[in-house]
Amino acid sequence: MYSQQIYTFVVVAEAGSFSKAAEKLYITTVSVMKQINALESRIGVKLFKRTNHGVVLTEAGETIYKTAKDIIRLSNETIKKVQKSACPKEYTIKVGTSMLYPAKPLVDLWGKIPLTDKPIKIKIIPLEDGQTNLLSIVNSLGKEIDCFVSPYESNQLMKSCNIYHLGEYDCCIAVSRNHKLANKKLIKYEDLYGESLMLVKKGQAPVMDKIRSEIEQNHPQIKIIDTATFYSAEVFNECEQKGYAMEILKPWADIHPSLVTIPVEWNFKVKYGIIYTKKPSKSVKEFIKAVSSVEI
Repeated sequence: MYSQQIYTFVVVAEAGSFSKAAEKLYITTVSVMKQINALESRIGVKLFKRTNHGVVLTEAGETIYKTAKDIIRLSNETIKKVQKSACPKEYTIKVGTSMLYPAKPLVDLWGKIPLTDKPIKIKIIPLEDGQTNLLSIVNSLGKEIDCFVSPYESNQLMKSCNIYHLGEYDCCIAVSRNHKLANKKLIKYEDLYGESLMLVKKGQAPVMDKIRSEIEQNHPQIKIIDTATFYSAEVFNECEQKGYAMEILKPWADIHPSLVTIPVEWNFKVKYGIIYTKKPSKSVKEFIKAVSSVEI
């Protein structure tokens, strides 16, 4: 924003000679002298007294030196300020993840956004499935974490959180590896006759209520067992230990090493998406905006 001649003038004034200034500027002494001569000619006054030992500032040179220093400083500060305002602010989004609530769908989606369009960094925060439940995770939004990926056809989530839809998970059945149904490729309703099937409590999830209604009306031979919580590691353990069958989502197939997950003849699916607070911060809004720009 200032001319090179002004900068060269300041360097010469501080170096005390044309040759020393040339070394600092990585140009020839002749080039330095030409710039100073041109500046003096443009201003119409002598800025330096040439001596056998170097150069010293004239009275006019002293005045211009002080002003030139301010010009350079203000110019550099202005450039930095403009560059900072022109560059998008960088945000860090804390994404909760666990076996029950894996962040992989979001991370895979995030990888499709060009790096130049991502002034946002993702920090993965581990969640403990065995010690927390859905309510405690929801309560941590906007504090310990900014968002997490979860099935969201839960009345609790839909009332208390914002949700950005990502896709659907298939509803399957999990049984112990020792269960008589463990080798089935596809489970039919009749296969579950005489069995106990673990389902989320009535009223907590619309899709689970539809499964419950279908069984109660058309397949009463299947005994429904309510889970103690929405879903937790304890529920998976109970399924394996008591020999129950359990409704499970496809991404949870590998959560428990002693359970196998099998598709079912029904066509029930559960929507999943990014769960975040009802009052998101500016950074979370920018994050959701960036995610929404990607075709799912």
